[in-house]
Amino acid sequence: MRTQVAIIGAGPAGLLLSHLLARGGVESVVLETRSQDYVASRIRAGILEQSSVDLLTEVGLGDRLRAEGDEHRGIYLNFAGERHHLDFVDLTGRTVWVYGQTEVQKDLVAAGTADVRYEVTDVALHDVETDRPYVTYIDSAGATQRLDAEVIAGCDGSFGPSRQAVPAEHFERVYPYSWLGILADVAPSTDELIYAWHQNGFALHSMRSPTVSRLYLQVPNGTDPASWSDERIWEELATRLGHGQDGWKLNPGPITDKSVLPMRSYVQTPMRHGRVFLAGDAAHIVPPTGAKGLNLAIADVTLLSQALVAMLRSGDPALADAYSDDALRRVWRCTHFSWWMTTMLHTSGDPFDAQLQLSQLRWVTTSSAGATGLAENYAGLPIGF
Repeated sequence: MRTQVAIIGAGPAGLLLSHLLARGGVESVVLETRSQDYVASRIRAGILEQSSVDLLTEVGLGDRLRAEGDEHRGIYLNFAGERHHLDFVDLTGRTVWVYGQTEVQKDLVAAGTADVRYEVTDVALHDVETDRPYVTYIDSAGATQRLDAEVIAGCDGSFGPSRQAVPAEHFERVYPYSWLGILADVAPSTDELIYAWHQNGFALHSMRSPTVSRLYLQVPNGTDPASWSDERIWEELATRLGHGQDGWKLNPGPITDKSVLPMRSYVQTPMRHGRVFLAGDAAHIVPPTGAKGLNLAIADVTLLSQALVAMLRSGDPALADAYSDDALRRVWRCTHFSWWMTTMLHTSGDPFDAQLQLSQLRWVTTSSAGATGLAENYAGLPIGF
């Protein structure tokens, strides 16, 4: 079998890349090791930057997002018994949208532009330094297959084979804490996200829909979610988020999902080797505090699709040659912002660190320059800035 671009990974990055390539007249085939149902049900990111929403709308994927998503003007920062609202519209003229990764995935599948082979195994990349790379794999029926392509795009996350095919330098930071995350069948107790610094640890009140809340607690690495009862979770969330503060109440409800998410930053450079290009989690990981993971993937594949259309349709390699540097510029900016938000809000047990964090939070919430810097990064810089 032959195609122009072999895409490994059928998550949002891979399916969006296939969609963008199709709009540019470039063929692709997508290979995915998991089942379609598994990929569709993965609970991941929930915040879309203004740039991501604009891009999805421009390419015909924004109708349901704008009809069912929840547009937010800003966020709340809660610390030292005070709650402060940062209004991104007033500060930057930009907003963010609450719209889960699962919903983006549904929209991409419904678009029907991607030719996806699910439940493949033993995916391997070959001859990536030539102009005739190919991928071998075993299909869902157990037959060995070969997919010849002009380009291979690795959108297969941090544990897929694409990353290993790119000799690179990597940078990593592992944080000494994790998030205990829950989904609960209860209406959100807030109209916009609450990021809370508390001496007991960080907490976040997010949401997935008008009837489903998503909440997080900072916990030690290695925490077993089963060691936290539902009652204990709600009590600690209430304490850290400020239940009773200025009359605000946290409404508990049935918990339907409970998991622990380790926190780390990872960047691999370059994001290209020969005819292999990396995008999304295959090249970088950020802690979720800054809401950047899915948005970085969208920015990557937007740049990559433009580069591949120019190379494969017009014979112009300039954008492809610049892709890694162009993508990494935004990656490092978002990596820094995610690190900054993480270290500002998560407690370490060191009283000196705590005073520095409180000083920074006071600056962000009282200085227009500080507030604007946070808002500009959170709502998202333009793709390709």
